Amino acid sequence: MAHSRRWLAYWQDRAAQRRVWAIAFPLILSNISVPLVGLVDTAVIGHLDAAYHLGAVAVGSTLFTFVVWLAGFLRMGTTGFAAQACGEGDGAELRRILLQSVWLAVLISLLVWLLHAPLLELGLRYLDGSAELLEHARAYFQIRLISLPAALINFVLIGWFIGAQNSRAPFAILLMVNLVNIALDLLLVALLGLGVEGAAWASVCGDLCGLSLGLRLLGPILRQYPGRFDWLRAVKLRGAAPLLRVNRDILIRSLALQSVFYLLVVQGARLGDQVVAANAVLLNFLLIASHGLDGLAHALEALGGHALGKRDKDALRRVLVITIGWAVLLSLVFVLVFLGAGDLVVRVLTDLPEVRAEAIRYLPWVAVMPLVAVWSYLLDGLFIGASRALAMRNAMLLALACYLPLAWALRGQGNHYLWFAFLMFMALRSVFLGGWFGWLWRTGRWMKTD
Repeated sequence: MAHSRRWLAYWQDRAAQRRVWAIAFPLILSNISVPLVGLVDTAVIGHLDAAYHLGAVAVGSTLFTFVVWLAGFLRMGTTGFAAQACGEGDGAELRRILLQSVWLAVLISLLVWLLHAPLLELGLRYLDGSAELLEHARAYFQIRLISLPAALINFVLIGWFIGAQNSRAPFAILLMVNLVNIALDLLLVALLGLGVEGAAWASVCGDLCGLSLGLRLLGPILRQYPGRFDWLRAVKLRGAAPLLRVNRDILIRSLALQSVFYLLVVQGARLGDQVVAANAVLLNFLLIASHGLDGLAHALEALGGHALGKRDKDALRRVLVITIGWAVLLSLVFVLVFLGAGDLVVRVLTDLPEVRAEAIRYLPWVAVMPLVAVWSYLLDGLFIGASRALAMRNAMLLALACYLPLAWALRGQGNHYLWFAFLMFMALRSVFLGGWFGWLWRTGRWMKTD
């Protein structure tokens, strides 16, 4: 009873609610704009004359996203350390984290550019799509690589801004990226008829414009936390061991996660161009929900990391109660919208009858996904804010170890079974992360001073 009253008091804390929503609201809006670009891509490409165009964008963007999100540690690792540096009021540390993360982004981009040819062929080798689909997917991927450094540095900037509890800058960056992308999608694909390649060039221009804006927005926060840039230390990665360890673990975690998405695309492609195109349409629903809920997870990252920097358990409990409550409510909204209007959205995204029919058939799987996956999003935010990447890595590997035998056993059984296995994977992520956090909290090991 006493616990219930305390949780209710946390929920009714208006100041804490304002702090959460000051970060979460702009990030929810900006995050949702990311999959909305995917929706525009899908809608524009989905009205071309054949399913392989849509399938090519799905495969090509999946391969590029696989590379980019493998480097997602650049955002996640940066956020946790930046939040803790702000909690400690350490301007020099805040600058070191920014410079070293940007330098890592540049190095990773150079490595991918050098190895892109074998990576691309490896990614396409196990796809059984049509020759037209594979040709256009290859062209899409190669064009997108042009803006890879910009995309990765944008990750760093967004993570750094979130850690500094500045949600307006990520909002502005993502809004710039996505508005440019959408405008050029309509111009290059719909009006000029450049097809899949036009969609890729639109994304490249969006990444470059976002980077330009992000660099201009650094000044106010740097002035808020005085210090100086040590460029030599950054380039030599001095003092970067904790950052590198966290990034290593998040890299492995991201590799496991993207492997699951890649497997979904590969298994769908083996069921035909119509199925992989339908799954591409449905993944837009999942991305909308995940990016929206990630806004609250980002607030938990920033405020949870800040509370950890100040060694304030009560503040952490407060932000946990508020973010969990709103995340569950928001996930229910997504479920209702997907169930009520999902078929209408599918019809808007593509006018190919066979793709429409396939997407609507499997829509219920995606509709229930937010309620299952919301816990993993929040827990990811909690662990990122605490820079506990090792636990995130281990939980993801355990979930993957359980998922792979299931996916193997259900291979060739149809698309329903692919989505069932994917749903189980999301549930396992939540279970393992939640169990690990519960143990750390009960044993007093979450706060480093305990």
